[in-house]
Amino acid sequence: MAAHAAVPARRRASSARVVPVWAMPVALGVIYGFYAAFIQKSGAPVTWGLFWLGLISAIVLGGAVYAIHRYGRSLPRELHAAAWGGLAGIAIGFLYSLSDVSILSASILGLIVGAGVTAGAFYLYYTHEDAAGRPAPY
Repeated sequence: MAAHAAVPARRRASSARVVPVWAMPVALGVIYGFYAAFIQKSGAPVTWGLFWLGLISAIVLGGAVYAIHRYGRSLPRELHAAAWGGLAGIAIGFLYSLSDVSILSASILGLIVGAGVTAGAFYLYYTHEDAAGRPAPY
């Protein structure tokens, strides 16, 4: 009995749009900046100080997300995971500190979140490597 030859699959022209690399950092930065200003506002009228707090928070977080996303693949998986964990811990700790809590409680929450994100990212990077030790393209 003759076996059929495998027919190479045709690639269809996809109508899906390609999302730019900067879209995720910009979206996260804008949401983070609005939320930081909203937490600090706490019922008061909007001021220039709140505007600058939100803008600077958005730029710093968006730039950090872009940098880790762009250049994180060149790091070993442990440092790549620690970079995401450090960023998440700092971001959450800063937001929590804006709600008039003690620095100690904001730091503890930031450490807990950072440790959790680091562990989750390390697990993801460790389980998605190929046999040669190269990370999967994220």
